[in-house]
Amino acid sequence: MIELVVLDVAGTTIEEHGCVYEALEAAVRTAGATPTTEEVHRWMGAGKREAIAALLGEPSEAAYRDFRARLAALYASKPPYPLPGVAEAVTRLRAGGVKVALTTGFDREVTTGLLESVGWTGFFDAVICVDDVPAGRPAPYMIFRAMEATGVTDVRRVLIAGDTVRDLEAGANAGAAIVVGVLTGAQDAAGLGAAAHTHLLAGVAQIPDLVLPN
Repeated sequence: MIELVVLDVAGTTIEEHGCVYEALEAAVRTAGATPTTEEVHRWMGAGKREAIAALLGEPSEAAYRDFRARLAALYASKPPYPLPGVAEAVTRLRAGGVKVALTTGFDREVTTGLLESVGWTGFFDAVICVDDVPAGRPAPYMIFRAMEATGVTDVRRVLIAGDTVRDLEAGANAGAAIVVGVLTGAQDAAGLGAAAHTHLLAGVAQIPDLVLPN
């Protein structure tokens, strides 16, 4: 039986209109880089400091601060909201004895504000951010930290779900029993299907039917 479901945030549980990649591209361009949109999107699911360093060729706290400011402005003009059926799915899972954790490439401050904005403070059993671990996806550390935080000791009882290839790679690297790609983000079935996975689903709303007894 699955004891822990680990979900990504942007594009998996929350619709944020692609603002994170818009802000990321604008910040690195302002810092002097000239990436294509495709090059920016290769960093979907990664830690944002890591993405900025890769796109610029070196770390830049100034570019990261610019990214944060741009993201806040975009969220103010296009407020994020929970994807359909996610809150109900989380409630069903937890009522069925399954713990639910979030993992994200955002840092703690951004994540806290984002969850507050959609009314999800305290809604999950654990929230693990990229600054809680030595490396973000595709490293499996956020999944392991979610297991630690929820008291789940067997990765064969873990399901992970996300909307990017890096999400799925992290799940595979962790050895999760079920690795789910969801089609609510920017990557389509062909893109997600290229990564190791066990299921492709329309969205998180379908996960309870996958893991809970009928």
